[in-house]
Amino acid sequence: MLVLGLTGSVAMGKSTVAGFFAAHGVAIFDADRAVHDLYRGEAVPLIAAAFPGTVVGGAVDRALLSARVLHDRPAMSRLEAMIHPLVEEREQAFCAAAARAGRRIALLDIPLLFEVGAESRVDAIIVASAPAALQRQRLLARPGMDEARADAMIARQVPDAEKRRRAHFIIDTGTTLADTRHAVADLMRVASTLAAGR
Repeated sequence: MLVLGLTGSVAMGKSTVAGFFAAHGVAIFDADRAVHDLYRGEAVPLIAAAFPGTVVGGAVDRALLSARVLHDRPAMSRLEAMIHPLVEEREQAFCAAAARAGRRIALLDIPLLFEVGAESRVDAIIVASAPAALQRQRLLARPGMDEARADAMIARQVPDAEKRRRAHFIIDTGTTLADTRHAVADLMRVASTLAAGR
């Protein structure tokens, strides 16, 4: 099974790209969704103990947790040390299930792929990328977003230029949806050839 890693900085259109891959029948592991599930399940007691007041109604309140850790690097590191291993466990279970099901291609949608050192877990890396001005425009259009929070979110990620340098494939999301869809279709043809040779 060919395992592709999809990443991209915040507001670069990565989720849109993942959706286009899913439309081609690719099995998708969504790391963000795994985190959401953990915040309603097994991670709740860990986060409640480490960051009191961030659990509401039996689930982690993402806004409260973000406010607690976004501008506090040691706190963010503590959170990541708790959550990333749990996400990786789910990722491994997903890959095993996809392989058992006979999938030829699986895609791991991991926003922090480079930041968590997940390069070794994939066969090729795809980066969703767009011009910085468009990224910022998209990010500031999100509900509850302001300049300071946008700056902090961008600053904690590997720069887009570095992601592009380390990618095997780049999908430009700065043009039209049709262009992005075609780029994914082109990449699927390449991936299918690679998968067939495994």
